[in-house]
Amino acid sequence: MDFTVKKYRELLTTLKNQNFVFQTFEEFLQLPKENCIILRHDVDLLPGNSLAFAKIQAENNIKGSYYFRAVPESWDVNVIKEIASLGHEVGYHYECLTTCKGDFEVAIKDFEHNLIALRKLCSVSTICMHGSPLSKYDSKDLWQKYNYRDYKIIGEPYFDVDFAKIFYLTDTGRSWDGHKVSVRDKVNSGFNLFFHTTDEIIEAILNNQLPANIMFTFHPQRWTDNKLYWYKEFVTQNLKNQIKRILVK
Repeated sequence: MDFTVKKYRELLTTLKNQNFVFQTFEEFLQLPKENCIILRHDVDLLPGNSLAFAKIQAENNIKGSYYFRAVPESWDVNVIKEIASLGHEVGYHYECLTTCKGDFEVAIKDFEHNLIALRKLCSVSTICMHGSPLSKYDSKDLWQKYNYRDYKIIGEPYFDVDFAKIFYLTDTGRSWDGHKVSVRDKVNSGFNLFFHTTDEIIEAILNNQLPANIMFTFHPQRWTDNKLYWYKEFVTQNLKNQIKRILVK
């Protein structure tokens, strides 16, 4: 079974055994290393799953970056504090244009408010857009009018990573080739590499077929060893993917 915590551990172990180094997104922006892995986590739902990932990484002396939405199903104060205390990076997973229905002035005030609230819990220096595929608004467009660097933000992956040089892998759509049905989690990749399952990625790692620098994006609510929740997520995501296919077309 794919997308289990057991499979996640196997992926991390394989990367570590192949002598990849791990950096948070903040660390990579400040001083990028060769043979580097950036583990990005979009905490859309079930923050306890993200905490479980953070603990697994800490056990292996690995750091990741965790982006929290300003909604009750993501914003768990205790989880945010604990993940930060484990040495991981915490960032803001903004979706202001969506929640503010395209009103730029209201959206930037909402962004400021939520960023201040998150910074009361921990240090925040990077942000990342939440896709909101069913919305007609793309929250990245907020930066056509404003500049996130005015808020002491040093980076946003969709603007500050050269994906022609950094290989991007995301579990969007509950597969590693979910870009086919993704509405917004897409990049202009400079690599002609495609994977469907985690096992295919692991095999490529073992055969030294992956590029030197990679950003992984995980949605930890998708990863579970509980069979009931696993099948529920499997069915739910397949239904969502059908809707996304229509939106993409």
